[in-house]
Amino acid sequence: MMRRLSQLLLRGLLALLPLALTVYLLWALVVWSERLALQLLRPFIGEVYFPGLGLVLTLALILLAGLLVSSQAASRVLGWIELPFTNLPVVKSIYSSLKSFADYFAPHRHDRPAQQVVVVRPPGAEWEVVGLVTRQHTHGLPAGFLDGDRVAVYLPMGYMIGGYTVFVPRAWVNPIAMSVEEAMRQSLIAWMAPGASPPPAVDPGRRARPQEPSR
Repeated sequence: MMRRLSQLLLRGLLALLPLALTVYLLWALVVWSERLALQLLRPFIGEVYFPGLGLVLTLALILLAGLLVSSQAASRVLGWIELPFTNLPVVKSIYSSLKSFADYFAPHRHDRPAQQVVVVRPPGAEWEVVGLVTRQHTHGLPAGFLDGDRVAVYLPMGYMIGGYTVFVPRAWVNPIAMSVEEAMRQSLIAWMAPGASPPPAVDPGRRARPQEPSR
């Protein structure tokens, strides 16, 4: 009886935990945006306020930023604003890494290849790993890399933020029909299939017996 209750409690926790965390993160975002809106708009609107104004302001600022960076003039201004972040020693490393990561997941332009999910399988190997192609060639890299037609593949790790980048021959990679978002989500949960039960084990020493005809 106690074992049954513990199993039910665990299943209920696993079912409600993702929902609770998602609602909490959304609630925290709304509260933060509301407080920011009050601080920024209080000198202009005084006591005039309605619930949701902070969220509307946040969405408006994001849309405005998207419109601005789409124009060439605003891109130049943004480049000037980025100068302190791209020249300070420690800040440069953090900002450049975050910007490169965000640019990779941004909608690709017509002048650069689409993001690609691949399976890496070395010749003769019985194992394979899913990764994201982050570089289609080794041109421009410093000396010391192996020669040949090689690509850079990012291999995300499960249950944590991190991974490895490997340079492998192009012949080792095989593109698969999967979006980058789905590949990252599956890697985060170690490619577990919720609700799927493994097929029954079959003893290789046993042979299937033919069914007897019904009488």
